[in-house]
Amino acid sequence: MIDHTQLRKGVQIVLDGAPYEILESAPMKKAQRRVVIQARLRNLLTGNMLDRNFHQGDTFEEADLVKKNVLFLYGRRGKYMFCEKENRGNRFELEESSLGEAAHFLKQDQELTAVEFEGKIVNVILPIKVQLKVAEAPPGVKGDRAQGGTKSVTLETGTIIQAPLFIETGDSVEINTDKGEYVRRV
Repeated sequence: MIDHTQLRKGVQIVLDGAPYEILESAPMKKAQRRVVIQARLRNLLTGNMLDRNFHQGDTFEEADLVKKNVLFLYGRRGKYMFCEKENRGNRFELEESSLGEAAHFLKQDQELTAVEFEGKIVNVILPIKVQLKVAEAPPGVKGDRAQGGTKSVTLETGTIIQAPLFIETGDSVEINTDKGEYVRRV
């Protein structure tokens, strides 16, 4: 069992019968009251975000999650198909709503980690950084600025991000999947 003081970023708990992951938590104390933990949680089944306060005496069951290696096969009309790495015939499908922002950085035959809860795969976890090719980049135009500029470029997955002016079509770039930002040219 986990009590309210152990709620930290990355901890996974069962709340109202569904698995949740703690995204942010901070203690809050007002005057002579007891400490309240303010937390932002993400439902691993639906991807919905939830802000909630936890008080002294609140206890939670730790989510029993199983992780396994999977490959991304393809995506079509908001549905994404995956298969187990060892057994390509064992396939499963996830909705775009359960994947969230991770859906923007998936490319074919990419290795991922699947999260299984009570025998059902509920989500996939991307690596922190992925390498993608730039499909479209307008020419970079220098202007009067004190700092380096950025421009909008389209990646091979169709996602548009901000990148430095020197990035051109065909370059490979590294993207931070948590923030959805350009990291460096590869």
